[in-house]
Amino acid sequence: ARMGEKFRISGQSCSPGDYVLGLSEESPAEYYLKSGRYRNMQAAEQAALSLPRLQRKFCSVVIEPLSLNRDNFDVLIMFLKPEKAMRIVQANAYSEGRRTGMDTMGAASICGDCTVLALEQGMGLSFGCKGSRKHSGYEDFEVPLGIAFEKIEEIEEGLSKLPETTH
Repeated sequence: ARMGEKFRISGQSCSPGDYVLGLSEESPAEYYLKSGRYRNMQAAEQAALSLPRLQRKFCSVVIEPLSLNRDNFDVLIMFLKPEKAMRIVQANAYSEGRRTGMDTMGAASICGDCTVLALEQGMGLSFGCKGSRKHSGYEDFEVPLGIAFEKIEEIEEGLSKLPETTH
């Protein structure tokens, strides 16, 4: 979608992603252990247990650029330079003065941090994960950020009211 294309997926080649999105009930703990990202099976199991999981059921996911669909989606995922992500976080705080929490472990970033957490909490911020950085083609200086559809108007209002950042 970052390159302007629209497509539908019903699975992926990432076992943690399938687990997070509810497409599989198989814990990714074994995958995590084999990847070398965790010291032992106990740490890998804890990592798998800490993943957010989508509770709703679906058959497929449509991924498309915002230019093709401005009013019928669940989550908007953006890949931003840190200053732009900061502005979104500030816009999120504009209405009620609440801090934006960041809940990530560098794994299951787009599916978990930016999709499931955005659906549950309104917004999800991440640094990405090995798989998303490898396959999505976003730059080292970009951070992924997901916003639930219901939160978009509030963020837009905050952005319109915030003073510009000066250098």
